[in-house]
Amino acid sequence: MVPTAVVVGAGPGIGKSVADRFARAGFSVAVIARRKETVSHVAAEITSGGRKILALTADSTDEAALHSALDRAAEELGPIDAAVYNAALIRRDAPGELDARGQLDAWAVNVVGALSTAVRVAPGMAARGHGSILVTGGMPRPDPGYVSLGLGKYGLRTLVGLLDAEYGPAGVHVASVTVPGAVAPGTAFDPDDIAEHYWRLHNQPREAWEHEVVHGGVPAT
Repeated sequence: MVPTAVVVGAGPGIGKSVADRFARAGFSVAVIARRKETVSHVAAEITSGGRKILALTADSTDEAALHSALDRAAEELGPIDAAVYNAALIRRDAPGELDARGQLDAWAVNVVGALSTAVRVAPGMAARGHGSILVTGGMPRPDPGYVSLGLGKYGLRTLVGLLDAEYGPAGVHVASVTVPGAVAPGTAFDPDDIAEHYWRLHNQPREAWEHEVVHGGVPAT
């Protein structure tokens, strides 16, 4: 059976590169983003190798729409073996600059969407005894210029631990890839280089599982 990967938050940077990496390895891939034009463009740039590429639209903060998209990916491509959550709301905000509504909106994208993705795909992975849930982290150190993003990325670290405690014993590898800089091709944060972390984590044997990889080796605190 052809394995399936799904990328939530499949924009032109890390999301596209991760989807392309799994597709080149022989996976069928579903890419999910809020905007049809975004996900259609990403899907068109993926090296399919003859495998099916499915472009779906859903807002990661709309749980019903997100679950529907994940269900459709599984129905059309097969059981999901790797789920990548790459959606994020990235903006500068110092303490007090963003009101409570703004903080909650950022938290919904940065953390709750990842939880919604995980709880939809993890039970099936656990039942099959294998699978990976990989999330894009960041902010290895606190930065008061990015309060909402910092809270979200630290929340993701906690979420990885919680999901690992729940689903890890059943064979589901949960991990984050922390990216401590601005992503751009041809730089130290080239998305194609970053995508290799996701592929390596997905293929790690259980006895060697890592739960956080920091691109460039900058230690997280």
